[in-house]
Amino acid sequence: MSIVNSNHIQCKPGTNKKVLLVLLPFWSPQIPPLGIACLKSFLQGHHIKVKTVDVNIEDEARKILKNYYDTLEGYIPVDKIGNLRNIGNNVLYNHMMAHINYKKETEYIELVKILVKKTFFTTIDARQVIQLSEIVHDFYQWLEKYFIDLLAKEMPDVLGLSVYRGTLPASVFAFRLTRQKHPHIKTVMGGPIFSQSLDIGSPNFEYFLERTRDFIDKIIIGEGEVLFLRYLMGELPESQRVYTLKSTDEAALDIRSAAAPDFSDFDTLFYPYLSVYVSRSCPFQCKFCAETVYWGKYRKKSAAQIVEELMKLYEKYRFQLFLMCDSLLNPVITNMSKELIRADKVVYWDGYLRVDKEVCNIENTILWRQGGFYRTRLGIESGSQRVLDLINKKVNIEQIKSAISNLAYAGIKTTTYWIIGYPGETEEDFQQTLDLLEEFKDDIYEADCNPFVYFLTGQVNSSQWIQMNKSVPLYPENARDMLMIQAWGLDCYPPREVTYKRLNRFIEHCNALGIHNPYSLHDIYKADEHWKKMHKNAVPNQLEFIQARDNNIYISESRNIKKITFGKSVFKNNDNVDWGF
Repeated sequence: MSIVNSNHIQCKPGTNKKVLLVLLPFWSPQIPPLGIACLKSFLQGHHIKVKTVDVNIEDEARKILKNYYDTLEGYIPVDKIGNLRNIGNNVLYNHMMAHINYKKETEYIELVKILVKKTFFTTIDARQVIQLSEIVHDFYQWLEKYFIDLLAKEMPDVLGLSVYRGTLPASVFAFRLTRQKHPHIKTVMGGPIFSQSLDIGSPNFEYFLERTRDFIDKIIIGEGEVLFLRYLMGELPESQRVYTLKSTDEAALDIRSAAAPDFSDFDTLFYPYLSVYVSRSCPFQCKFCAETVYWGKYRKKSAAQIVEELMKLYEKYRFQLFLMCDSLLNPVITNMSKELIRADKVVYWDGYLRVDKEVCNIENTILWRQGGFYRTRLGIESGSQRVLDLINKKVNIEQIKSAISNLAYAGIKTTTYWIIGYPGETEEDFQQTLDLLEEFKDDIYEADCNPFVYFLTGQVNSSQWIQMNKSVPLYPENARDMLMIQAWGLDCYPPREVTYKRLNRFIEHCNALGIHNPYSLHDIYKADEHWKKMHKNAVPNQLEFIQARDNNIYISESRNIKKITFGKSVFKNNDNVDWGF
């Protein structure tokens, strides 16, 4: 793989096209969409006009989403709800896709029943399906008017949609609508959807290509900046419909030469965070993950460049709170923290971290906290060493315990991610997960669990599972025309129903222990208040940052964080004496 410096790409005359880049519902609007913001800054640096739009912040879209989940929740027994606004996505997105593709209403209704059954292991009736379908219908009616107005207003030459699994149905709908109303507009699709559900090596991909041939002109797979620019410049074969890094001789972007993301089109006051990235890809190969499959070679920015970019974004948008969208911050976190401590301004940042020996060092966690580390997102996955070894996590339970404790000691919010039902997970393994939660309930800010999801291709371990003949279709064959993407499971222990029962037990256990899993701003406020009560060094709560931004207040408490010295008793094994400190 070669690395391309963006400053060395020269635009040809006549490439002054207007590009409209859009992220459609449903995707959680915690941050302005980083992917299309990076594309905008890159393309505009080469004199191409770009407009970016995030439809997820529209009031109507959010109201419809809430209505769907609230209605669905009313049909599910309390002991099977789990984290509905997480696993319920699977029902919503497939329902949305079926709604725009079905031909026979009876088959459509039966499919939605199956979607609910496979996720919540409960049965809903036709009347309930119709109520949910009316909400989906309302969404598409609203989106049609919104998108027609958007195209009329912007009049782009090229429409690019960045697509995730959750935004695929609305994106397919918008592409079809664009071709019907404005057939001259070139339509281009990219995004993370092509790393798993539509991995280029899967049967889903070929089927999707055929089904979308009439309304999606070009598909860009993988890192988009160089590919999209060269497409706009006419340097890629017009006869070719799918472009990958191979189309540019494996030329990946030198991110050290890339400009900061451009958020100027977004109403940034809507978001609690601003988004950035300091690296691409990942230096590790966990078997359930697709990060390296999608991004290729790992690349990172220097600490000085990171800080310079953060300071520029702070000065422009007045955000002190950032979400770093990297797969892992470990390779840069210490140097970046030191550089931030030397900077004139204080910013706070949230990002993904891997448990390693550096995280187990309390001197490091205090340093990171002083540098502005606000919340860590740790992929714990399991409390069982056996399962961690199956995943190829390359960490041990003692390291996990030390990492959680040291981060919490520094006051950094600890969001932990857990995989329930990884192939081979036994009841004993799962109980070890519950035991670990209980042991560290005061040091875990958030526990977010997901059932194991298998993809036929795209995961590090996909080919091995295929060779073992473990993959089985999740839905009936006649569902494929409606869903466009077939889903698979693994024919192994634990079966799907056991996995989802464990997920519900995980949620119940967290609730009993007082561990949060916040989805709304109100839930986040409660979790933040609890965190402050538990930890002397606790970071400011998220609401404080929103209020500070709105009232032009500057937060700098991280610079004052010190190690806390706890006194120890001079007596041993005697509960009936005064303590001496």
